[in-house]
Formats: sequence, structure tokens, C-alpha cells
Amino acid sequence: MHYLLSYELADDYLERRELYRGKHLALAWEYADRGELLLAGAAGEPIDSAMLLFKADSPAPAEAFAKADPYVLNGIVKRWTVRKWHTVVGETASNPLR
Repeated sequence: MHYLLSYELADDYLERRELYRGKHLALAWEYADRGELLLAGAAGEPIDSAMLLFKADSPAPAEAFAKADPYVLNGIVKRWTVRKWHTVVGETASNPLR
């Protein structure tokens, strides 16, 4: 299954992220190297959110990531949610339908 971790970012995210970016990216690459994190990045113009796509049997890896993320721990993420994403189209869809 796919799970989407969504971040609502603090207003001063861009100013503060550099302090934690190295550790945040190292954590993200750990999850990516294990095959759990497929894509991640900030969104918006100006940037006000971020989304991380996980592939797992449960939401646990996405939740564990958020709970360990320096961005969350240091308050530059105001709120986060994990939602099951029922993907149905594309080569990597978890429930392909034609």
C-alpha cells in the first residue's frame, strides 16, 4: 500500500530549515534506501507544505519518520498527517485498475 505523509509548514520554514536540513535529508535517504520512501519534497509557491510518499504494509513507517524528523521535532512542521493513498493508475500503483 501507499501512504502519504503531509506536512503543514511553519511560516518561517525557509528561514529555519537549513539548521536541520542535513539530518532531515539523511533520515529521508535511510527510508528511501530501504524502499519505504518513494518520493518526497516541498510544495507550493511560496512553499507551505511538503509531501512524502511511502510504500509499506501499514502507516507505521510514515508515522515513525514524522516522529523522528528534525523538522517536526524542532517545530518547523506545524502539523502532519498520514493517510492511506489508494493508488490505481501507473506502473507502481498498489491496486491497479483498468
